[in-house]
Amino acid sequence: MEEASHNVSKLDRLERGEEILPNEDYIPPSFVESAGPGDSDSCPPGTSGRGDRAGSKKRSVKMKSSIKIGKRNKRKKVNRTPSLGYTIQQGEDMLLIISNDPTWKVWKRKKTKEGRSKLRTARVKRETSKVGVKGKVNTQNVKFEAAVLSHEHEAYDRWGQNLPVEVLVNIFKMVVKKEGPIPFLCRAARVCHLWSGAATHPVLWSSVAIGYCWIEPGKTQSPKMQLKVQDTIRWLAENRFSQLREFHLCHWKKHVDYVVQVVSQHCPQLSELMLSHCSVLTEKAFQNLGKNCPSLESINMQHSEVQVEGLVSFLEMHGSQIRKILFSYGAKSDRLLTALAGGCCPELKLLEINTKLNSGYCQLPICIQALQSGCPKLQVFRMLNVTAMPKTARRGPCSASGFPLLEELCIASSSMSFIMDQDLITLLHGSPRLRVLDLRGCARITAMALSTLPCQELECLFWGLYSSSNSMTSSKKGIHLLTEKWSHTLQELDLSSQPFSEQDLEVAMGNLAHSTGADGLRSLNLSGTKITSNVLRSIISHCSELNYLNLSSCRYLPRGLKRVYRSQEDIQQLLDKLPLTR
Repeated sequence: MEEASHNVSKLDRLERGEEILPNEDYIPPSFVESAGPGDSDSCPPGTSGRGDRAGSKKRSVKMKSSIKIGKRNKRKKVNRTPSLGYTIQQGEDMLLIISNDPTWKVWKRKKTKEGRSKLRTARVKRETSKVGVKGKVNTQNVKFEAAVLSHEHEAYDRWGQNLPVEVLVNIFKMVVKKEGPIPFLCRAARVCHLWSGAATHPVLWSSVAIGYCWIEPGKTQSPKMQLKVQDTIRWLAENRFSQLREFHLCHWKKHVDYVVQVVSQHCPQLSELMLSHCSVLTEKAFQNLGKNCPSLESINMQHSEVQVEGLVSFLEMHGSQIRKILFSYGAKSDRLLTALAGGCCPELKLLEINTKLNSGYCQLPICIQALQSGCPKLQVFRMLNVTAMPKTARRGPCSASGFPLLEELCIASSSMSFIMDQDLITLLHGSPRLRVLDLRGCARITAMALSTLPCQELECLFWGLYSSSNSMTSSKKGIHLLTEKWSHTLQELDLSSQPFSEQDLEVAMGNLAHSTGADGLRSLNLSGTKITSNVLRSIISHCSELNYLNLSSCRYLPRGLKRVYRSQEDIQQLLDKLPLTR
């Protein structure tokens, strides 16, 4: 009983944190009674005697260190609950049960694709090899981790392999519509077999634009690189351009003839050819186009060098299939315009002639009556920054019906214009469908002549003066006649720098504000005019859809308000700032 009680007290002392020396033991009472009070040799070590205190302290320090070492070597037992064989995840309207079975079969990659799997398994091996010498590697955990990693790769690859090609093609269509097929499709084809099959779909290659290869400034392409460029163009034409319809070539100074010839040979469905800032296109290339591309309808040669003789000969032989022609002004542009007036393109619907703003004074003689006879189906006629020089036809047929299908006329110029009232009436006397009329820079046209035009539903009128002085203008009154005629259909109106009086502008803007089509007006340019605050307040209050208003350089408006307003909110704030005047 005494021994049992001694053991219990020993445990209590351990729980309280008291130290128990290694030589401390239970002493029977008979032994204590037999020993004398001063007999220290008869007592057990540590029970009595001052001489043994130092030794007892050393022994206690050793015991503490041994206890700590023992605690380090011992690992605490953790009661772990057995892991389930599945994981539950909550979705929007259902519970997803995902299996965690570690007995999946490890998917082995092919030799050509095993680099990634080797990397992950090697990483697992390196982590397990860091265990100490006395530690033991759990091979079962290693196998389980490898199985989980391989299953992740397998699931990822399965998603890519099971995705329908049609879905991937539709995704590629969105990218191609925004960025073009080159170089996106060329890079996407290198991802995997599925992407390669989707990237080669002919639908994605119906419209292609190729820019020039980047070259370090001051250097030229080596012969080897030039040969590589030609091989690339040929490979694309043979393997990707089977259903090509629109082809754009931009900023090419070499191999333009070669590219056009290769494309024409392998693209029988080509309908549009655009060359922008390219070098000379020879007659041989035009011959290949006429021979191999029966569906070609649009030719755009803006800001590119073209052999006019080759283009004229092409139009004379195959002009009946052409619907659109766009080219820039050149030394021989009058020959091309003469060929069009001769009737080589009877189905032509769009004709545009332009030049750069810094190209200077460009005069182009034009016979309006002959052009009306040669292109009776013309719908869009633009002469941008080119000074038209009207001339009378000496011989040949002249059309009395004008342009009956014309919807847009643009004869804008940043320099002097020689178009007068009679020339404009000759151009538009037979055009009742006209929707857009751009007369910017035409200072010799009067409002009276515009009011006599046969078109009754004009939507856009641009009549701003940007380079001419007021002394050259012929029209200084009558603007109210135009707003009265087209107030129900006008959507955009530009009267920049026109010298109309305050009274004319007040009546004209009143016609727009109180008409049935006031909500249709979206853009109004009154820069440099004599518009007043009261008139401006009326037009803003009634035209709720107005989202562009130019009031720069308007002398009759207070300071701080003479600027451009580009939103409805901005224009409504202007309404609160306008002063009230009588």
